[in-house]
Amino acid sequence: MTSPYDDLPKTQANYAPLTPLTFIERAAYVYPEKLSVVHGDKKWTWKQTYARCRRLASALARRGVGKNDTVAIIAPNTPPMYEAAFGVPMCGAVLNTLNTRLDAEAIAFQLRHGGAKVLITDREFSAAISGALALMDDKPLVIDIDDPAWPHGDLLGEIEYEAFLAEGDPEYAWQNPADEWDAIALGYTSGTTGDPKGVVTHHRGAHLNAVSNILNWGMPHHAVYLWTLPMFHCNGWCFPWTMAERAGVNVCLRRVEAKAMLDAIRDNGVTHMCGAPIVYSMLINAPAELRAGITHRIQAQVAGAAPPAAIIEGAEQIGIELTHVYGLTEVYGPAGVCSKQENWAFMLIDKRAERNGRQGVRTPLQEAMTVLDPATMQPVPWDGETMGEIMFRGNITMKGYLKNPTATEQAFAGGWFHTGDLAVMQPDGYAKIRDRSKDVIISGGENISSIEVEETLYRHPAVLSAAVVAQPDEKWGETPCAFIELKLGAEVTADELRDFCRLHMARFKVPKTFIFREIPKTSTGKIQKFILRELAKSSSAIE
Repeated sequence: MTSPYDDLPKTQANYAPLTPLTFIERAAYVYPEKLSVVHGDKKWTWKQTYARCRRLASALARRGVGKNDTVAIIAPNTPPMYEAAFGVPMCGAVLNTLNTRLDAEAIAFQLRHGGAKVLITDREFSAAISGALALMDDKPLVIDIDDPAWPHGDLLGEIEYEAFLAEGDPEYAWQNPADEWDAIALGYTSGTTGDPKGVVTHHRGAHLNAVSNILNWGMPHHAVYLWTLPMFHCNGWCFPWTMAERAGVNVCLRRVEAKAMLDAIRDNGVTHMCGAPIVYSMLINAPAELRAGITHRIQAQVAGAAPPAAIIEGAEQIGIELTHVYGLTEVYGPAGVCSKQENWAFMLIDKRAERNGRQGVRTPLQEAMTVLDPATMQPVPWDGETMGEIMFRGNITMKGYLKNPTATEQAFAGGWFHTGDLAVMQPDGYAKIRDRSKDVIISGGENISSIEVEETLYRHPAVLSAAVVAQPDEKWGETPCAFIELKLGAEVTADELRDFCRLHMARFKVPKTFIFREIPKTSTGKIQKFILRELAKSSSAIE
């Protein structure tokens, strides 16, 4: 039986597919002369950036690029990366941003797997790109970014980026996608075990997460955003589109270094930024003279690992207010947030760090985030003890893995996206990660959370960075092995750290081995534990 409510028409007048591309059109229409992008001494307005994005879309279309064709780009956080977030999908194509730390073999795999028709490449990465192209039989059209700020490396392509834009029409009549479910981007997982998986995201999710970023942060119009988070990482957590909606200022940063960040903050009046804990550690530990003249407060998001108390306290002291967010490539970046409660501000720093270090609750426009028993798919008790797996459900979740139906089916088993992160649900309904399933250390039959040990080590005043992995042990099967980076000028021995740990945790959780060395990290600041696990196995690494 039909209802009169069902008879009402769905037409162009009352329905349009959601896409973040409309944000830049509106920014250019309403705020044409407002600053949009800053790169060193170069500046563009929203009218100019919109025209450049349309030129890119037009030039790609003239080369035969259209719906569902893949356009790859490898570049630092520079204007071409920002423009690609709009220009590529404006012609119907799918944007594939490549990790700038990949080697030639990994790049070649992703270009082949994604079927890249075009590759836009900054000359800084010419060594890896030339190696990748040599491994490919069917090569894409290569476009070089020749940035005067980086005059090194080779030009490999058929045409330079600015010349390519000149081929395009600044009035190009791009169209919204016919279906908001159409793919907008392709991003690859880290692939630490086997080949990486290609995560396909859609226009609807990108639109909603871009808006969710605003709601989640209370982000004002014309915010000034510093690009410390790589734009290749989950499409910059959708912040390229967020910043267009806010008609804000994108401050590009080619290299994430303390002086460069602080200069950019001072010179541009940066109000917002995102990054891994290491980014804020660099700012906190920078010489005081580099921070001279910065008197305003900055809103910052941190992800990748729970920020230790030392980082939260240090950030507060230099005027940075941290918000901890959580997510994965498959959920467009941050889909969980540790939403702050008013009473936390009155807690002692250790307690406040514990509260702020949780993965928290769903972001405003994600439908659900919870902790389930992966075997029964039932919610775990809110007791802070019972382990389950963090799972998401909603519009801000990928379409699936490209050319991998088995992995897609496994990821969505039971009607939820399975993150692989083991967590507890605390009494207030906030999720807290205990470990990745592969990072749990099983010692003498007891499960040890590497994150719990790391959080304890971070509390030691000499420790800058800590990572804990399993080390094979004849008696216990596995024992914790801690890799430690010390703060500049700090000194501490393994025995002192061992004694410190014993004051704060059960003895069986205390690392048996301490290794003092630089900790390998990805370009997004995540610790590469698969490298550390191999080092822990090596007798030469622990002698």
